[in-house]
Amino acid sequence: METRAQDADPVRVLDVASADYRRAFELFLAGTDEKRITHTWLGEIADALPHRRVLLDLGAGDGRTTAYLSRSFDRTIAVEPSAAMREKLGTACPEALVLPEPLDRVRPPEQGDLVHLSHVLYYVPEADWLGTVTRALDWTAPGGTLLVVLQNPESPCMRMAAHFTGVRYDLGPLADRLRERHPEHGYALETLDLHYRTPHLAEAVDVAEFMVNVADLASLDPRPSRAALTAYVQDHFALPADGYAIGHTQDMLIVRRAAQV
Repeated sequence: METRAQDADPVRVLDVASADYRRAFELFLAGTDEKRITHTWLGEIADALPHRRVLLDLGAGDGRTTAYLSRSFDRTIAVEPSAAMREKLGTACPEALVLPEPLDRVRPPEQGDLVHLSHVLYYVPEADWLGTVTRALDWTAPGGTLLVVLQNPESPCMRMAAHFTGVRYDLGPLADRLRERHPEHGYALETLDLHYRTPHLAEAVDVAEFMVNVADLASLDPRPSRAALTAYVQDHFALPADGYAIGHTQDMLIVRRAAQV
C-alpha cells in the first residue's frame, strides 16, 4: 500500500497560481473522462443554436474548452481574472478577446449566442448566485443559450467535499428561482456522469485534495488532515481489482433565452 509522510499534514489550500494547484489540475485532467464527454455534449449544444456568431466563456480557465468551442463561432470572448490561467488561455485560444476583470465588474462588448459559465459559482457567495447568473443571462443574445455547470450535489466528489468541509452546492434551487423570475425562457437541468481514474493512491489523494478545494479551506480551523483524506479515498474510491475511481458527476443548467424579450 502506498503511503506518504505528508499525509499527517493538513489538507493544503491550493492557490490557482501555485505549482501545487497546476500539478493537481494536470493530474486530474490526465485521469478524467470529463473533456471527452463534456466536449461532445457541448458540441451538440452549439450545433443546435440558431446563430453561432459569438461565444462568451465566463471563467475560461486554461482555455481548453474555450478553444474547442471557439471552432464553432465567428468570434470568442473569454473572461478570466487569473493571470496564471490567462497565460494558458492565450496559448490555447490566441484568437479570443480576453477580458481580465472579475464577473462582477466585467462588461463584455457583445452578447453571446452561447454563454458558458462552468465551475465558477464555487467562488461566488451563494447569496450572489442569482445576481451573477442573471447578469450572464443578460449577456446572452435573444435566441441564445446560457450554460451553467457545477458539481452534482450527490456526486461522490461533492459528498467527499461535504464530508470534510460541510460545503454542498446545488443548481436546482437556482434553476427554480430563475424560472420564477424569468418564465419566458426555456430551462433544462441535465447530468453528465464523469469519472477520474488512476492506478496510484498518491495521485488519487492529490486529486481528491484538489476537489475539496472547491470549499474555502483557508477558513476552516482546523483543516482536515491528509491522513483522513487518504483514508476516505481508500474507503470510498478503491476499485475491487486495482486503482481508484472518483466520480464527479456534473449538473448542466441550460437556459434558452427567448428570441423576443
